[in-house]
Amino acid sequence: MSVISAYVVPHPPLALPEVGRGQEREIQATLDGFREAAARFAADKPDTVVLLSPHSVMYADYFHISPGAEARGDMASFGVKGPKTVVAYDQAFARELEKAAGEKQLPVGFMGEKSKELDHGSVVPLRFFQAAWEDFRMLRMGLSGLSPLEHYQAGQCIAQVAEALDRRTVIIASGDLSHRLKSDGPYGYAPEGPVFDRQVMAALATGDFLALMQMDPRLCEAAGECGWRSFLIMAGAFDGRQVQAEQLSYEGPFGVGYGVCAITGGAKDAGREFSRIYPEKQEEAVAAMKDKEDIYIRLARFSMEEFVRKGRRLKGVADLPPELGKGLPDQLLREKAGAFVSLKKEGQLRGCIGTISPTRPSLLAEILHNAVSAAAEDPRFRPVEERELPQLTVSVDVLKKPEPIESMDQLDVKRYGVIVSLGSRRGLLLPDLEGVDNPAQQVEIALQKAGIRKNEAYRMERFAVIRHEAEENPA
Repeated sequence: MSVISAYVVPHPPLALPEVGRGQEREIQATLDGFREAAARFAADKPDTVVLLSPHSVMYADYFHISPGAEARGDMASFGVKGPKTVVAYDQAFARELEKAAGEKQLPVGFMGEKSKELDHGSVVPLRFFQAAWEDFRMLRMGLSGLSPLEHYQAGQCIAQVAEALDRRTVIIASGDLSHRLKSDGPYGYAPEGPVFDRQVMAALATGDFLALMQMDPRLCEAAGECGWRSFLIMAGAFDGRQVQAEQLSYEGPFGVGYGVCAITGGAKDAGREFSRIYPEKQEEAVAAMKDKEDIYIRLARFSMEEFVRKGRRLKGVADLPPELGKGLPDQLLREKAGAFVSLKKEGQLRGCIGTISPTRPSLLAEILHNAVSAAAEDPRFRPVEERELPQLTVSVDVLKKPEPIESMDQLDVKRYGVIVSLGSRRGLLLPDLEGVDNPAQQVEIALQKAGIRKNEAYRMERFAVIRHEAEENPA
């Protein structure tokens, strides 16, 4: 037995009567979708339920499984009293999932629990599903900041364990859609919000999980989404299988998208092995971008790849092959400047290290050195592995000399980066970054990076950059 079905559901607290107090009638379509999903869930008669929640413990580089024998939860965090939701955990399934993920080099485990209480992303769906069928044990798993492919692979591991333990397994993928559908909603309006909801619901309703994996992370972030990664894990549990998918409901009356979908697994289908197809398409897209890379990017990429593959650090022209070393621009050989090298994988940052002012004999040496640092020394990420190289995109920012400024009015987030400093503390933010929309936000992030409080007497400088990046191609 393997994963037999899955249900994509939202988790609006007001869906529960003790929170909604009548307001739940305004999301009647969602309530009807929940009840239809719960009826199908009861017919599934699962032994094990894997519940994926965006509001469980979440780490940047790790999938957390809730430990222990059982868990309880209610809506007390929303200021109301109500019934306790109680579930028994499938500890054997959890142990085997940790083991299976480890064999795939996926970081999954029990460390870092912050609360034993069930979060509302778990309680809300469970109230509907347990009312229909309660003879099951559960595994609760959080999301991570890892790539779409790694979330999908976590789903593959779930399916592997379900089959190995011969469990009738159902996945509940809890997650709201965009939180930015209406100007009078709690999070305001962004044009990306409705676009995100349309794309996700189309992918889920048709079982087009490749489209779900290929969604632009920038769109997802701008839309203020909640459940995309839950849905990716769920999709991975059906890798290489036909599915029957159906949308049961969708609405967004309060400015947040609520969608309910049912997915049933079918026969094997090599044409749906998206764990294989998706990386191939990513590599094709990166290969196409390489043709558009200028010499600055090519030098950074070569330096990074030489270090990752051979442990070799390049210092100058003498270390370069003839096709790269001949005819280099004078700026690279004779000028000194600070430079940042940024790496992305599947549209998400994979490493970024740079220097505010020059630390090497030439700009060439600066780029060669910082490319290695971005791949191996960014403390936010594990070092880049050789298997990742075909999927990485590279950009290089060459910094112009900073100039002091007196106020944020002299900043332009598209044109200038900012440096804040106080004594030995210094923080920098590059210009034209995704999600940075105004100078106040730009300075705040730089202050956080420097460990400087807003009320301290810090100095500001602005700088322009010359950005070298290849035009992206869709996968």
